[in-house]
Amino acid sequence: MKKILVIALVFITATATAAEIDKRQILPLSELQRNHVLTEMRALLAGTQNILDALYKEDMAAVADHARSLGMGMAHKGEDHLKAVLPKEFMQLGMSVHKAFDQIAVDAESLKDPKHTLQQLSESLKKCGACHDNYQIRITEQPAALGMNPSLHHPHH
Repeated sequence: MKKILVIALVFITATATAAEIDKRQILPLSELQRNHVLTEMRALLAGTQNILDALYKEDMAAVADHARSLGMGMAHKGEDHLKAVLPKEFMQLGMSVHKAFDQIAVDAESLKDPKHTLQQLSESLKKCGACHDNYQIRITEQPAALGMNPSLHHPHH
């Protein structure tokens, strides 16, 4: 009886594990590139939190300022080394997020409508979710001959 129970548990565990196989596209990045992408993601998350805080305070000028800091100006800081290694679809999705934040800034200043901004923010966060649903980062070994020195990298904000 114990053998049957053990075999059943092993089978159930194996079946559950097989069902949970990560099918997201792998983005093979160097540690430096990975750190750049994750630093930007954390900045987007922190900026979104700042926008929500400003919305709670009904400070639409602050909403615009926080949103603008996440816009296309943020996207053009140090992205060149990533364009060659990231899929075009990943880059397009990221750029659409930055463009959306620029639009949030414009609308926050002109419309001054927190509900409109919340709707825009909701749509932007769906893009974040789509990215995380479709991609995963894996660090690749990078030959020392390439001369990349991580200590020279300064994350942007």
